[in-house]
Amino acid sequence: MKFKTFELENGLKVVVHEDKSTKIAVLNVLYDVGSRDEDPEKTGFAHLFEHLMFGGSKNIPLYDEPLQKVGGENNAFTSPDLTNYYISIPSNNLETAFWLESDRMLSLSFDPKVLEVQRKVVIEEFKQRYLNQPYGDAWLKLRPLAYEKHPYRWATIGKEIAHIENATMEDVKAFFYKFYVPNNAVLVVAGDVDFDEVKKLTEKWFGPIPKGAVLNRNLPVEPKQEVKRTETIEANVPVNSIYKVYHTPERLSPDYYSTDLLSDILGGGRSSKLHETLVKEKRYMSSANAYITGSIDSGLLVINGKPNKDISYEQVENEIDNIVTQLQTELISDFQLEKIKNLAESSHIFGEMELLNKAYSLAYFTLLGDTNLINKEVDKIRAVTSKQIMESAQYVLRPENSSTLYYNAKPE
Repeated sequence: MKFKTFELENGLKVVVHEDKSTKIAVLNVLYDVGSRDEDPEKTGFAHLFEHLMFGGSKNIPLYDEPLQKVGGENNAFTSPDLTNYYISIPSNNLETAFWLESDRMLSLSFDPKVLEVQRKVVIEEFKQRYLNQPYGDAWLKLRPLAYEKHPYRWATIGKEIAHIENATMEDVKAFFYKFYVPNNAVLVVAGDVDFDEVKKLTEKWFGPIPKGAVLNRNLPVEPKQEVKRTETIEANVPVNSIYKVYHTPERLSPDYYSTDLLSDILGGGRSSKLHETLVKEKRYMSSANAYITGSIDSGLLVINGKPNKDISYEQVENEIDNIVTQLQTELISDFQLEKIKNLAESSHIFGEMELLNKAYSLAYFTLLGDTNLINKEVDKIRAVTSKQIMESAQYVLRPENSSTLYYNAKPE
């Protein structure tokens, strides 16, 4: 993927990707702030800001209305590592997107009414998605089981509702001016755009925004897990479920790609080892899958599934252990290796076909420190060997590196 980059004096990193095959432009602003950057006693702020940023900025009381008038659409998402905002708009109205995004980077309106409205929205989301939905609180339990020190130990929604309920305007302003500054952001403009025009618009709209204090991220390092952890909970859910997680290398580790492919072999679809053995052959489970969280810092490889009625967790885990032992002691075949590489490669390529995905990926890899990593992904996937996958299985899938949540359905 071709792109050009430049940086403003205030530290804003800018990436431009020209694609004249469309009449659409995308403006993507990625802020280097996620739930891992929160005070342990004031969690959920990054996600709260995802909502607050649409509640009006310093000079624009309504964000959505002027955008809709020119045919634009927008959305955002928050993760433990970052917060991402994006606009898709007809390219001839691109400057409207610059106007909107730059004004809310300059300053929010900090209207107390907006804070109260969005506070209620987030609290309701916490209740609906995490507390009142079957298995919704699984990750609220899993994260503090798997992580003892690192701030990945709480979910992006926050540790508890009280943290959002007690958020003050002073808390909100402090969080904004610490993280929502040009030198803590990446701007990507992609689609039917011209580099020189983008540079001119960026300098016009984002150039005057003051640089913020340099962020010195000093997160606690998660110690190596040496003892297997388990927890059992019971709730009003249809059937039992098991969540088994293992610590994995960080996103920029040379072992990231072999671990990713390992998760695909384990539970990436209907031909995976977990599905073939536990669902089709043994009929121990109605579903079984595996994936990695892909976190910037050390993440998790997750195995999740629902045992069938009268099947014990012990039966399920014995079969998982057998599969793991095989992966730790036997090289996968060349055919199987080629198959999972093809699947991973096609997923990457198809994922980059949409302009929005392209813009986000360019921002994400810029955040990681090298925008051109976007063009190296397939080569890194292709370079993984069967031996590296076996070594990843030996390192990651150790019992003492695991944390298991047994999520039981209450007896009828």
